[in-house]
Amino acid sequence: MEFKVSELEQEPIEFDLEVAPGAVDFGQDAEQDGPLTAAGRAEVIHEHRGPKEIVADIRLRGNFSGKFEVPCARCVEPVKIPLAAEYDLIFRPVEADSEAPERSITAPETEIGYYQKDSLLLEDVLREQVLLSLPVRTLCKPDCKGLCPRCGQNRNLEVCSCEEGPSDPRWEALAGLRSQIKSETK
Repeated sequence: MEFKVSELEQEPIEFDLEVAPGAVDFGQDAEQDGPLTAAGRAEVIHEHRGPKEIVADIRLRGNFSGKFEVPCARCVEPVKIPLAAEYDLIFRPVEADSEAPERSITAPETEIGYYQKDSLLLEDVLREQVLLSLPVRTLCKPDCKGLCPRCGQNRNLEVCSCEEGPSDPRWEALAGLRSQIKSETK
């Protein structure tokens, strides 16, 4: 769904839709599992930057919810994650700040996004919001054993027959530390 500034200037646009799996590319980080619902309102906010300069910002307020699959950080098996979040975002035309001198930005300015060619795609906003809502690291279960570093076998499903390789000589100095600490605490 595309929000054009010329249309938003006439009146705000309310939206309530279902996005089918595959309509938004979430990359390798997530796969949509079922419909993604999104509802909200898009409107233009006029930012006055002086007596003659007015910038048309797009404010997008809404929410989304859906189910996603992400790979486990240890064994790469898919993990189902339900997501739901609200957002209140401001988008400014790219050219509005392109000729501004270099300066430090304030904390509220870090929340401003940009749009090009007088329109904003809802799909781009949803992709960003979903990816920001995903946990940084996901495990299929807290005690996931991961993959064998030698053969790649998922250790949660089968015990592989790989031998433990020689230990890294850089760790040998620490090898007896655990037993030494236990004997000192007794």
